[in-house]
Amino acid sequence: MKGYYKMAKKLYVGNLSFDTTDQELEAIFAEHGEVVSATVVTDRYTNKSRGFGFVEFADEASAKKAQEAVNGQDVGGRALRVDEAKEPRESRGGSGGGGGDRSRSYGSSSSRGGSRY
Repeated sequence: MKGYYKMAKKLYVGNLSFDTTDQELEAIFAEHGEVVSATVVTDRYTNKSRGFGFVEFADEASAKKAQEAVNGQDVGGRALRVDEAKEPRESRGGSGGGGGDRSRSYGSSSSRGGSRY
């Protein structure tokens, strides 16, 4: 449960205007407590906003207060969605398989009638 309480300080903010900056995101939440960081997530190739971000607070009470106050608030013509941030997924691995060292022989080469190469 230790990690759960730590994550309670970080909030997910969805339905952001694509023009929202990190500074604007921080300003929206700053009146509700000490903001440690505010980040609008951007596409790694185009560097454009993906319409959501994260705000981290110094303490849980401020995060909870901000969540209750800002969730549903209209900002830039859009109703913000504010939730507790979930822990990042362990792995966002690929399609599951393929590749590998094709020169590797599995089992005894004599059982297949000798070397493949």
